[in-house]
Amino acid sequence: MIGNIEHGSPQVFWGEIAPPAHIAQFYERDDVLIDTLVGFVGGGLNLGEATIVIATGEHLNALERGLWHAGINVATAQTSGHYIALLADVALSSFMVKEDWPDDQLFVELVESLIVRARAKSSRVRAFGEMVAVLWAQGHAGATVRLEHLWNQVCNSQDFSLLCAYPKPGFTEDSKESLAHICAAHSQVVGIS
Repeated sequence: MIGNIEHGSPQVFWGEIAPPAHIAQFYERDDVLIDTLVGFVGGGLNLGEATIVIATGEHLNALERGLWHAGINVATAQTSGHYIALLADVALSSFMVKEDWPDDQLFVELVESLIVRARAKSSRVRAFGEMVAVLWAQGHAGATVRLEHLWNQVCNSQDFSLLCAYPKPGFTEDSKESLAHICAAHSQVVGIS
């Protein structure tokens, strides 16, 4: 155990997530996202799972501060290989090569290489991916839905838990059909009404 999460906290709920869960979190404010991430990532770390976080720099920094405040030593988790962090824009640049469309093979290679690194430390892996929200914010609804389906394929074949997150303010009436496809690509949806 890397931290000291108390029973009854959100981390306990997130600690109970079993692979191959693929969960979408919709949120109004960044503090809600960060609380969710602290629970999801912290819950995994406290169970000895390896965690992969692909997020914006701002959210990575806020998550790491939140983990620290929750009693989780992020430096120890990184050094041990249980916490793997990658910037979303760096990850996207590695596989978004065809006119703002993901290259399936390059995406799978990226995620599988991260899973292999994580599995070297724990048989159980959980990941958070914010790349879909970045694509969505850039107006690439079709690429976002495609990426969700690619995540689903890898999640099922590699047997890990995955959390995605979208800010609610990015959704408009025009995006209802894409939103329905996004929700359909997940095993659970949290925070949408």
